[in-house]
Amino acid sequence: MRMPAGKPVTSTWCERCGEALPAGGHAACAAARPLEPPRYCRWCRRRMKVQVLPAGWSATCVEHGRLDGAP
Repeated sequence: MRMPAGKPVTSTWCERCGEALPAGGHAACAAARPLEPPRYCRWCRRRMKVQVLPAGWSATCVEHGRLDGAP
């Protein structure tokens, strides 16, 4: 995934629910995250296009590009 220019490397938004990470309350999201692909971009909070296949998954943000993962 491409990093946004001039932005911090750390995530700002939850990849599962899309809410701000500093707000807290993401224990359920952290537990579920290894089992499913991200739904929201961690840098811009846009909803991503997700494709799940038996061999893995891909999630694409229109601003930051594609992220691939394995099951």
